Amino acid sequence: MNIEKRIYYKNMLEDEIEEVQFEIIELEDICKPIPPDDAYGRISRMDAINQKSRNVALLNNAKIKLENLIKALGILNDHPENYGICVECKKIISEERLRFLPETNKCKLHA
Repeated sequence: MNIEKRIYYKNMLEDEIEEVQFEIIELEDICKPIPPDDAYGRISRMDAINQKSRNVALLNNAKIKLENLIKALGILNDHPENYGICVECKKIISEERLRFLPETNKCKLHA
């Protein structure tokens, strides 16, 4: 991978990290416990609990994505020769896949 592509992916990873960190902050705020007096009735409270469950799942996924983004950035910074190489087959991951999932460490075949 040439220097221009490394800079491109480094910037992409840093931008994604910033976006996911912001998303996590928002989701953590949304996922706070629901006080019993916030609902207008039993149905409304059940809807709020269901929505909270969906938001907790989104929060967990965002935290996993953040970990993977940070790990990918570390690889790009410390071992740039390994970034964009599939950990399973050791072949180059397509640029289309890296642009869509810059944190990926597997090619489409091994995903």
